[in-house]
Amino acid sequence: MKAVLALVIIYVGTFFLVIQGASQNSVQAARQGAASAQDSAVSAQPNPSIDPVKAADIRSLMELVGARDLVQDAANNAIEQSREKLIATVPNNDQGQAFVNAFSASYQNKFDADQVTQQLVGIYDKHFTEDEIKGLLQFYGSPLGQKVAAEMPKIGRETQAAARAASTKAAREALVEVKQQNPQVGQSARLGLGQGRWQQRRGQQAQQQTAQQQQDPQ
Repeated sequence: MKAVLALVIIYVGTFFLVIQGASQNSVQAARQGAASAQDSAVSAQPNPSIDPVKAADIRSLMELVGARDLVQDAANNAIEQSREKLIATVPNNDQGQAFVNAFSASYQNKFDADQVTQQLVGIYDKHFTEDEIKGLLQFYGSPLGQKVAAEMPKIGRETQAAARAASTKAAREALVEVKQQNPQVGQSARLGLGQGRWQQRRGQQAQQQTAQQQQDPQ
């Protein structure tokens, strides 16, 4: 049982490392441009120092744990975070919304989940011995391991949601406190401007659509 729990902990840690790493890489890629693309192409090349048998086992492990789906989930989370930041900086109109939507579509096209998944082979090779990889394969090939692989992404998303909610609550309470302590300096301070503007815009669009349907019933 202790061995099983240890493997589960390893998986949880790996999941959050993938989420964090993919989000950071996506932000850095947006800043670095073409030079970053060249570096990524080089890093995507197979590492000749990895034993071919071990590399094959790692790829089998990636399939069992659904590593590519985890990477894609990380990219989707990063896109949503970037959207919220962009919303606060573009006009609050149809053109601004179209700009943010175009950014999201371009982001999706440029993010290569397969390339990141390939890089995970080298990461796992660095942190696990061949015997440990075989042990992970044995665990994730079992019914319990398959359930862990299926449920951990859901648990990860729920954990992130809980952490975001707690973080938002703490940030709002902290802002109220410091504004009371420094009313002149903090009187114009705000949190969540981008999200609020986006929700306001969507609400206005819904009202306009409802009014149009009432004026022009089919």
